[in-house]
Amino acid sequence: MNFFELTYDILPALLKGTVVTLELTACSISLGFVLGIALALGRLYGNRPISLISAGYIQFFRGTPLLVQLFILYYGLPRYDIRLSSFVAGILGLGLNSAAYQAEYFRGAIQSISRGQMMAARAIGMSRFKTIMNIILPQALRIVIPSWSNELIYTLKYSSVAYMIGAPELMAQGKFIAAENFRYFEVFLVVAFIYLVAVLIVSRALNVVEKRVRIPGLRMAQ
Repeated sequence: MNFFELTYDILPALLKGTVVTLELTACSISLGFVLGIALALGRLYGNRPISLISAGYIQFFRGTPLLVQLFILYYGLPRYDIRLSSFVAGILGLGLNSAAYQAEYFRGAIQSISRGQMMAARAIGMSRFKTIMNIILPQALRIVIPSWSNELIYTLKYSSVAYMIGAPELMAQGKFIAAENFRYFEVFLVVAFIYLVAVLIVSRALNVVEKRVRIPGLRMAQ
């Protein structure tokens, strides 16, 4: 069986794993997005305890390996009668880890906005919360897209680590297939190509979004 015949034979199983990979990525990046915004706002605008908790969370998840975090969720929690499926543990592990990095992206974007906007909004009677939600955050979410896109791509690629806890994603499917036919080089070459195509599609989509929501004049101002 030559390379092209092998590819045609294994592609259905790999595409099935690709669907799981995309689901893992979408769910975990969404979890990380929501939690990351909360952490960034807590660190910048929260009182001292909230700011310290947010900073501690970020330091913990950025300072420990993703694989260790996944093992804690999947293998460690059953000791306390908390049992998660490999898919759910993968989402939680990737999402909680991504939140720490996304929080720093959001924090940087928020801090790049002139403080004068907050002062002006408060001067006309807007509350701090409304100013953040209606003026600061909408701008920050547009500014952050170029750096945030890296996190989405990293999450897509790092989802491959979830095969270590049994999630049936693309990397796991490739490993199962290669273990059956011993064509490791060819199988993982196809796996790498699928990841490459997925990353290129995601990158292109994010470039389109960035152009459509770009703040007028921002590039010139920089």
